Amino acid sequence: MNTLIEVVALFLGFVSWILTLITLEDQHWRESSQDGSVILTSNLYENLWMSCASDSTGNYNCRDFPSLFALPGYIQASRALMIASIVFGSFGLVATLVGMKCSKIGGENYVLKGKIAAVGGVFFLLQGLCTMIAVSWYAANITQQFFDILYQGTKYELGEALYIGWASATLAICGGSCLLCSCRIMTDSEKIPYPLQPSSRGHVRSTVAPSQSVNYDRNAYV
Repeated sequence: MNTLIEVVALFLGFVSWILTLITLEDQHWRESSQDGSVILTSNLYENLWMSCASDSTGNYNCRDFPSLFALPGYIQASRALMIASIVFGSFGLVATLVGMKCSKIGGENYVLKGKIAAVGGVFFLLQGLCTMIAVSWYAANITQQFFDILYQGTKYELGEALYIGWASATLAICGGSCLLCSCRIMTDSEKIPYPLQPSSRGHVRSTVAPSQSVNYDRNAYV
């Protein structure tokens, strides 16, 4: 396995894992729309855990969502997917550290280390998919409510946390793909082609030198 590809994949996976944590903790998953507002008295913004409001003086107040079961289904699903993403990313980091060729962890069984690194790549892919689904699902609901003319509630726009989540998912998918591709290249390069052995069946091996056989032919006519 190429050591440089391993290091790049580990770096991408680590950065994506950090960005996933930032996305989960960021309060600006969605922000109240200012479209058509003449006088702006307060700004509303929410994430997966709480709702906040800030006024023009800079004061803000946040409150947690009162009940889990009262939340919409997409928010509950996004919570579960983001937590699963962090768990998958943690497993991916550990597996990649153990499976790296330049790492002393796990001994010098490079075949086993390559398989462990491939498992780490799968975990990174799962992390990226979970984050991508959670963020995209949340953004789709915001967009649907914003353009629904019959919706009477507060209309929101996409917050900065969603863009960070998309970046995190992209980096995680790239890191996992690098690990899987490098393991595939290593598997193909380690296949040793054996030379073709000609069959000796049906051939009689002569022990007489060629010069001696010519002399025997000449003596036969004397």
